[in-house]
Amino acid sequence: MAIKIRKETGGRRGKTVTMISNIKHNPQVIEDLEKKLKKHCGAGGTSYAKTIEIQGDHVDKVRAFLQKEGFEVQ
Repeated sequence: MAIKIRKETGGRRGKTVTMISNIKHNPQVIEDLEKKLKKHCGAGGTSYAKTIEIQGDHVDKVRAFLQKEGFEVQ
């Protein structure tokens, strides 16, 4: 199953976040990936369950980074 990346603004008072969902790994791998993505994008963020949120519109950066890391991205 491919990782899904999308931009969301709903429920955040108009602020944009990049949502990375459908990650099929254990929590430690997701947490490590979150740290790498935040550093790559130069933004804050958080992770919960199988989802990572990065503050701002970074869809293209995240897609390129994940493909370079060997993930299948949708």
